[in-house]
Amino acid sequence: MSAAPLLEVRNLTKHFPIRTGLLQRVTGAVKAVDGVSFDVHAGETLALVGESGCGKTTTGRSILRLIEPTSGTVRFDGTDVLALRGETLRRMRRRMQIIFQDPYGSLNPRMTVGAAIKEGLIVHGLAEGSAADRRVSTLLDEVGLRPEYAARYPHEFSGGQRQRIGIARALAVEPSFIVCDEPVSALDVSVQAQVVNLLRDLQRERGLSYLFIAHDLAVVAHMADRVAVMYLGRIVELAPRRTIFSTPLMPYTQALLSAVPVPDPLATRQRILLPGDPPSPANPPSGCVFHPRCPNPRKDAECTRVVPPLEEKSPGHFVACIKQPRLHLPSHTS
Repeated sequence: MSAAPLLEVRNLTKHFPIRTGLLQRVTGAVKAVDGVSFDVHAGETLALVGESGCGKTTTGRSILRLIEPTSGTVRFDGTDVLALRGETLRRMRRRMQIIFQDPYGSLNPRMTVGAAIKEGLIVHGLAEGSAADRRVSTLLDEVGLRPEYAARYPHEFSGGQRQRIGIARALAVEPSFIVCDEPVSALDVSVQAQVVNLLRDLQRERGLSYLFIAHDLAVVAHMADRVAVMYLGRIVELAPRRTIFSTPLMPYTQALLSAVPVPDPLATRQRILLPGDPPSPANPPSGCVFHPRCPNPRKDAECTRVVPPLEEKSPGHFVACIKQPRLHLPSHTS
């Protein structure tokens, strides 16, 4: 992609301090996100995948400053998001929204659906009164719900309907970028496809960009343009979706893909079982964070010392592995 990215994230870090003792002194830190870098282009879906606890959600919320990053740079449409304060930050948040994982916990049970969707319109001065009511009706219709549902409360809806309400609330302020934080993981399988298709339709109609956080690779295969794989707070592989699913280079990515169910009862797949459990982000291994569980036969003592950079091994395919050789890259001439 030649155009400048809509979102640029560089060396994003979020460490949560560990406090112990009566005086609550800081004795360490949980390295939830540890130097993450990626871009998201206009109209693109970048999927962020990995095991639970790898830092996916923390990354998404740090970008939006729902939690404050420890360090790093986040630039949205050329603007340094982490430098914004007060009213300028509020205006930027209109363009960057989030769809939460829990469609019930993210809605105020004491507010009607219409009031929840209308809140963003009023805060940002986009509409009020009857104009806001008409906008709410239009949004509900756009996400596949009846306009009269605006007078009901969240407990009156199913999980899939509540997630549609959450999508309508995110769309209300007309954003250009949305963090989708595992938006279908809490839904029945029969409903997941409907919500994913809705998100794709909205993206096409509105030109939206998504950071799609997920652990279900079958959903990612249907949704993403590019995929970034996280392990213990770091991105270990990033490539176009087709490349990730056809020729994964990182042993961790290969293990994740081997666990995806095959929709054919006669087909077989060799499952890659990784030894041990993921290390604690409060005490990550030295060198490559994946080396204690890595099944690569070329693994040696160098892997315990060298922190592998996320390098381009082939065009558009980035891998954090010093044992994976660079493939042929085209030479750039001026």
